Amino acid sequence: MTAELVLDARNGTGESPVWHAAEQALYWVDIPARAIHRWSPADGHRQWTTGEMPACIAARAGRPGQWVAGMESGIFALQLGDDGRAAATPLATVAHAAPAMRFNDGRCDRQGRLWAGTMCLDMAAAVRAGAWYRFGAGDDALPPRLTGFIVPNGLAFSPDGRTMYLSDSHPEVQAVWAFDYDTDSGTPANRRLFVDMAPLPGRPDGAAVDVDGCYWICGNDAGLVHRFTPQGRLDRSLALPVKKPAMCAFGGPRLDTLYVTSIRPGGDLSGQPLAGGVFALDPGTQGIAEPAFAG
Repeated sequence: MTAELVLDARNGTGESPVWHAAEQALYWVDIPARAIHRWSPADGHRQWTTGEMPACIAARAGRPGQWVAGMESGIFALQLGDDGRAAATPLATVAHAAPAMRFNDGRCDRQGRLWAGTMCLDMAAAVRAGAWYRFGAGDDALPPRLTGFIVPNGLAFSPDGRTMYLSDSHPEVQAVWAFDYDTDSGTPANRRLFVDMAPLPGRPDGAAVDVDGCYWICGNDAGLVHRFTPQGRLDRSLALPVKKPAMCAFGGPRLDTLYVTSIRPGGDLSGQPLAGGVFALDPGTQGIAEPAFAG
């Protein structure tokens, strides 16, 4: 299966792709550039700048043009303006466990609560100060819900919302876990290893789940997107023309296109001139509509 280039975006760290079904458009962020991007087949590409680095985004239910984002200092509401700027309103501030941290991977559960993880900016230091936070309607505080991570990533939920997946993509960890998830209270329990990716090509990065309950995760450094069955068996791997795919999302009118954002590292880009681009793959299955933030 050949990956199609959607946009030669040259993102430093392209992350958090979200298909907006009502607009038939793909949104995503470039973390270090402090930018939110939008692309649609109908009207092309545009972008907005943000005051802090945005790491994960979710559309806000019932509020056209407004998103929620995990950034550097907390969770914000972002209004995407006609002037190319995203006006930010703070919703909740995070008390980071260490200096120089930001949010990283995140998305909403099936009930519209935002989950997002934090990490130290100096990934090489391997500081286990990262945590996962949950933010929902009526919340004004962000207590950590899960702790002890270096680079939290790979968040996704099963089709019925009762299984929560997440990973740590640091080279010292490279693991994906599954949890039982209480959809009423938004509480994960019974943590167990889902996939040990250390012996597989690529570090576990951003993820998505399809209608069959299979878990798709980017194999960063290997130029692959892997599909695992609900039993944790590697089912297939799709190749990309870049080494660092960052996160995937299902989109298109029938949710049967897998969009993948990527990272453009510094230094030698020989062999991957399209690094930092956004790509489309034919996964042979369909995804599930991404929940909006219900708050």
